[in-house]
Amino acid sequence: MTTSLVDALRAQDDASLAALLRLRPDLAVPPPADLTVLATRAGIRASVHRACDELDTVTLAVVEALVVADADHTGAERDGLAALLGPDVPAEALDRALVALRERALVWEDEQGLRVVHAVRDIVPTHPGNLGRRAGGPAASSELPAMLAALEPDERRVLDALVAGPPIGRSRSAGAPETPVGRLLAKGLLIRVDSDTVELPQQVGIALRGERPMGRIVALPPALDTRERPPGQVDGTAGGAAMELLRRTERLVELWGTAPPAVLRSGGLSVRDLRRTARELDTDETATALIVEIALAADLIGESDSPNPDWLPTTTADIWLAGSPEHRWTALARAWLDLQRLPGLVGRRDDQDRPINALSETLRRPLAARDRRRVLEALAALPPGTSVTSPAALGELLAWRAPRRGGRLRDELVEWALSEGTVVGVVALEAVSEPGRVVLATAPGDNAPVVAALRAVLPEPGETVFLQADLTAVAPGPLVAWLARELRLMADVESAGGATVYRFTETSVRRALDAGRSVTDLRDLLERHSSTPVPQALTYLVDDVGRRHGRLRGGVAASFLRADDEVLLSEVLAHPDVVPAELRRIAPTVAVSPVALAEVLDLLRAAGFSPAAEDAAGSVLDLGPRGRRTDPRQPRGRITTPEPSAERLDAIVAKMRAGDVLAAARTGAGPTTTRTLATLQEAAREQRRVWIGYVDRHGVQGERVLAPTLVGGGVVEGRDAVDGELHRLPLHRITRIAVLES
Repeated sequence: MTTSLVDALRAQDDASLAALLRLRPDLAVPPPADLTVLATRAGIRASVHRACDELDTVTLAVVEALVVADADHTGAERDGLAALLGPDVPAEALDRALVALRERALVWEDEQGLRVVHAVRDIVPTHPGNLGRRAGGPAASSELPAMLAALEPDERRVLDALVAGPPIGRSRSAGAPETPVGRLLAKGLLIRVDSDTVELPQQVGIALRGERPMGRIVALPPALDTRERPPGQVDGTAGGAAMELLRRTERLVELWGTAPPAVLRSGGLSVRDLRRTARELDTDETATALIVEIALAADLIGESDSPNPDWLPTTTADIWLAGSPEHRWTALARAWLDLQRLPGLVGRRDDQDRPINALSETLRRPLAARDRRRVLEALAALPPGTSVTSPAALGELLAWRAPRRGGRLRDELVEWALSEGTVVGVVALEAVSEPGRVVLATAPGDNAPVVAALRAVLPEPGETVFLQADLTAVAPGPLVAWLARELRLMADVESAGGATVYRFTETSVRRALDAGRSVTDLRDLLERHSSTPVPQALTYLVDDVGRRHGRLRGGVAASFLRADDEVLLSEVLAHPDVVPAELRRIAPTVAVSPVALAEVLDLLRAAGFSPAAEDAAGSVLDLGPRGRRTDPRQPRGRITTPEPSAERLDAIVAKMRAGDVLAAARTGAGPTTTRTLATLQEAAREQRRVWIGYVDRHGVQGERVLAPTLVGGGVVEGRDAVDGELHRLPLHRITRIAVLES
């Protein structure tokens, strides 16, 4: 008696069915009405394709062996599978593979042996195991060994050329009976495909291969060469990379807020703007492309709403900038992990030989986040501080674990995951850092463990710097946020890393004074937070700039200019570079202008003066650029369906059980859709013909004898036994059905 897949599923307990839905989540969307629907979905080609993507090398070899043994039609014995797989696959590995296939409803067992869903024939290679089709005649007889032993040397050479695979060969002399190929065709040891093509029968290939009918199979995962490093060294390096990522992202927001690059007409960022941004961020173009992609995914930048859009920071960036370093890094790390794009493709050319730009839609890959996590999780499975000696070795291991994954970019995906992870701080020295392990293991929204992990590897923020005589300040480690902001206001960052070097210039000091700081404020801050005495040169610089700063005061009249020194105001009015300001003296110490105050101040500074803006109370007003902003967009991160809970899976299983009971209770003159589907599926597996009575779309009754080849999606497809043409019939139009005796 043949047991169908639906019968095998009915025999399973609820826990096994719930495990199946967890392993193949697509089967539960939408929840199946009953187990017949579940079995139908489990045999659909697309679903089987996804399920096989998760199988390792040995399990896929078992699937091929099942197809070679015709387990989708007649069943296969376990011992026969073991003989096909040969000595490379031990019994334990075969049993593990069969368990994995049963758990995924790809294999079940009945009185005829192991059965496999028919759709696997569309998943395995055209020639499973590099073997040809089964043949009758001499190839299937007991005389085959003697015939092979009696072959002439030239005939044996032909077979040896085909036995390793593929089993298809071309020969111009295939039709000449006196040639080796012609003699082999005459003996039945080759099958003619066409006038120039021959095929090695499956039985002949198996006989020639001896104890390895499926060829050599790598049953054990390749060894991974590793190197041990102190975990503290890995975490410290990762912490430094995390701080660099934050600094460069902050600089990106600042830069694009004041000088936003244009969005290309085709979308994305131009090569010229990418290079300019890379120079400003003090890194290479590859790292810059990654940073802007992460910023886009984190919703820190976006396209402006204008006829000629620019790439602008969003208002979300202002919220992000106000957060602690740990929270800001967590947002960036999660955005990278869930990024459905491949920044590593930037700079390459697409299929139309056009350059691939950063931020363009060409980079979108729906499975990028899955593949990136797969690489990192394999590395995170190693003990802390353990690194791989080469990305290629890790790629070989992942290829063995899931040969069907990755596609043509499989090896590069491993390299990109490691190099990008190093920039982000998830990876350091080819090992996963502790913050990286935590962010991989925690769900989005659960940020507290990630924040704590990063805080543990970062040095305690300091409040002191070392002032030097060359007008620089050295911060030996990270500074508290407010002090870092004040230093960036009064000095320019000259270099960053484990220690940050700030350089004081006349422009930077004036920038702080323009922002409302007084000379006294600057001197007090330097004296309080310097571990060394304030150098005299720096004191002179601050005092000199402060002495000249604010001697001229501008206001809105459209704008006005005032000075305590009448001579200074006369000098300004007489200067030729200030003429465009259209200044007009209205008092000995006051002049007004129809030009906006910001433009007047720019003209005065270009002419060599040091004006300051003031508000209605006479206090210094900061007119520095705030940077443009655009509205936040929906983050372009990973769009995933959350994994169903155990309670949800139990509810789906209970619903299917109830659906089965209802289906069994239905009665009627004709067959139910469930019975029709089961009958057709069984006929397709057994390669038997069925008589079908149906009603067409005009309500006219008809009948047909079909050999079903495809059952699913609400239709049956098969060839008519009379005219041989392919027909498709909707299942709901079938009124009667009967399996014909062969």
